Amino acid sequence: MKKLISLILIVCSFSAKAQTYKKLVSKADSCYQAKDYKMSVVYYEKAFKIEHKNKTSLYNAGCSAAQANENKKAFKWLNLAIDNGYEAMAYLKIDGNLKALHDTKEWEKLLVKFQKKLDILERDYDKPLQKELLAIYTDDQSIRIDFMKIYEADNANKKAIDSVGQIMIRRDSINLIKIIKILDERGWVGKDVVGSLANQTLYLVIQHADLKYQQKYLPMMREAVKNGNANARNLAYLEDRIALREGRKQIYGSQYSKNKATNKWYISPLIDPDNIDKRRAEVGLGTMAESAAKMNIEWDVEAYKKELPELERIMLAENKKN
Repeated sequence: MKKLISLILIVCSFSAKAQTYKKLVSKADSCYQAKDYKMSVVYYEKAFKIEHKNKTSLYNAGCSAAQANENKKAFKWLNLAIDNGYEAMAYLKIDGNLKALHDTKEWEKLLVKFQKKLDILERDYDKPLQKELLAIYTDDQSIRIDFMKIYEADNANKKAIDSVGQIMIRRDSINLIKIIKILDERGWVGKDVVGSLANQTLYLVIQHADLKYQQKYLPMMREAVKNGNANARNLAYLEDRIALREGRKQIYGSQYSKNKATNKWYISPLIDPDNIDKRRAEVGLGTMAESAAKMNIEWDVEAYKKELPELERIMLAENKKN
């Protein structure tokens, strides 16, 4: 009996720590979204005293620290992210959050370390195809970083937003042609062939494409997920985006919309809100409450169900305009 009690206490202790860690990371993310980078760093530090193995949280913490001009912590957490499996070097190089680190010796050391690790991991990859996909990735993401920088600026200029938006549309069209050729000739190549970031590029370009292309390649991506050649979370995002564009409710709650009347974000209409967390867990997504908190939305399933008819009306009105 004493052994059983001890085991229960240990399990409860781990569970409490896990919940505390999640809450601290969530608070850190919320502070980051609010551009309170100093407090974001404080919450990440507290979280990492409990655990520091999640590559995404470590990378995000590095971004917060860089924005807060705490370079030592930024490099510490970025190095830990790489040590724990972070592989998106192409994104790290263009991430505006890390720009303040670029002119330091530590930045060069970080890139050298990162490249050495990737050279070992990627020695059996299809290098020409990987190079092509990573170039598309950089093209796709860099213009979106530029767009969001202008869009979120305090003195946002509509003319500048429209100008960058047009460049983004042109790039998307060119990248889509390249991705369609790859998909039609090679299929949905897995990360074992080109690496995780190059593999994700296929999804990124398709999710930005017109509905007809999303519908065309959705079955291919579903099959790729079954075979381990695509990410189930990415598929969930694409499934939701297609559903909403077709006038249906989303399945996984990955999509948000802004109410133009109130200028507030809301979770786009979804099916069976009571079981949303079960469906999200099946594809590796966190809870709806955790996701909503990042958008400064408080998730209350009963309140959401009451609001749902009005949200559907707004969605239908927007679809008619488009």
